[in-house]
Amino acid sequence: MIDLYTWSTPNGRKVSIMLEEVGLPYEVHPINIGQGDQFKPEFLEISPNNKIPAIVDRDNGYSMFESGAILIYLADKTGKLLPPHEDYLRRMDVMQWLMFQMGGVGPFFGQTHHFNRFAKEKIPYAIERYVNETKRLYGVMDRRLAKVAYLAGDEYSIADVATFPWVARWPWHGLDNGLRDYPNVVRWYDAIRARPAVQRGYDVPASDQEIPAP
Repeated sequence: MIDLYTWSTPNGRKVSIMLEEVGLPYEVHPINIGQGDQFKPEFLEISPNNKIPAIVDRDNGYSMFESGAILIYLADKTGKLLPPHEDYLRRMDVMQWLMFQMGGVGPFFGQTHHFNRFAKEKIPYAIERYVNETKRLYGVMDRRLAKVAYLAGDEYSIADVATFPWVARWPWHGLDNGLRDYPNVVRWYDAIRARPAVQRGYDVPASDQEIPAP
């Protein structure tokens, strides 16, 4: 049993989708980041960087924070969505696209969300900078997905699990034509959002938020 501490954000949805995909039983503990739950001492014991998601594996008492690390842990625990160490180069294909999400898609899409939707002051320079980088990253994904079915190759993996919830916020990204300028991303996005495990995991904690169509 996995204890999942999470909220309905892209990073939180990565782990709930992963848990649904690999079929591990889990109990949800909502951490309402709008009310400051992430700063409570009991949560900081699990996630010292006061960020969601975090997990505790009841099988061994091990706690983890950082969504990318959690995905790797759950993949290795179950033998799913990440090639084993023996299949080293395929494993590295997944790892590099996971790091692409962790170092690029997540931080820059997140800044685009902030300056487009939440900043109290509209700062044209910041909006232009982050929207342009977001478009560039979509271009990287589109060119990659013109060659392969999924980000790391022909098989669905934790790289896709990590990236999909960020792309699912595409209406916030300031794209001129929505996702229509990235047809290979649309094909990938539609395939993933049709997965039952993705649909279940996206709605954790229960939020009634639908996955937007491209």
